[in-house]
Amino acid sequence: MMMMSTLLLMVGSAFAQIDEKCADVAAGGVPEGYSDQGQQDFLLNYFALATTYSPLHAPVPHEAGNGAVSLEASMIPPLSCERRLVLNYTKTEDTNKAPVFPRFRASFAFNPLGKLRPYAGVGYVPPLTVFGTRNVIVSGELGFGVPLDKGWSWGLRTHTTLMKTVAEIATPFNEEDEPANDLYVGSTFGLDLMAGKELKGIEPYLAVGLTDVSTFFYIGDDAVVSNNGTPYFGPTTSLGLSIKKVKHLDLAAEYYGALYNFKRDNDVSGVETEPGARIHTLRTRIGYRW
Repeated sequence: MMMMSTLLLMVGSAFAQIDEKCADVAAGGVPEGYSDQGQQDFLLNYFALATTYSPLHAPVPHEAGNGAVSLEASMIPPLSCERRLVLNYTKTEDTNKAPVFPRFRASFAFNPLGKLRPYAGVGYVPPLTVFGTRNVIVSGELGFGVPLDKGWSWGLRTHTTLMKTVAEIATPFNEEDEPANDLYVGSTFGLDLMAGKELKGIEPYLAVGLTDVSTFFYIGDDAVVSNNGTPYFGPTTSLGLSIKKVKHLDLAAEYYGALYNFKRDNDVSGVETEPGARIHTLRTRIGYRW
């Protein structure tokens, strides 16, 4: 489900495999400005960003003493051949395993603290094998909202996610080789400032914040740990709609984007790596509220 690529810079590419769908792109040669390290960093950041715990709710998600349980579905946009080709365009990695990942969510609103409406939420993906990968994802959030006049509200939330994938992630160089499991661990931590407007059971909202990514990738074939030279640290945004017009039914949908990595680095050839992973995706949630 969360399949990503890595680069084996210490291994030759004589037997490297190229997906037939990417053969024409690879035949065009390495584009100007290409960086092996930058390609690796992009891929390592990308799947951590795809699983961040974005709001999927308004600044004040529930009335005090109320909560919701729901199922989230988040798109994982497929990567192009230009992103899948590694090792100077001599090998493609199998990154587009699943277009969507599900996550169970639960949240609860506590008693007011003055004007503040505090709440907490958790998310979980159990360690099930799907699309040849075994994943476990644990997420959490803490925040508060402040109701204002005329249906407006604002809020602040912090969120974190820890994900682990065990699978054959870095594909073998030779298709006849026996595949070995790899280990990918990604974590994200962020802070969002939110604003929303209540419109008779429909509440559009906006969240803008900063998110930090850390990754660890162990390649089972070669016992190599892949280094992320530019782990993502930069702005994220969510633009969504929370719908509570139907009793006990809690719906939300949002656009989520990680926009620009502030970090820079030079790869071994001295080429400055690009800004790292950026992602634009859609997320939705349906649940029961009380």
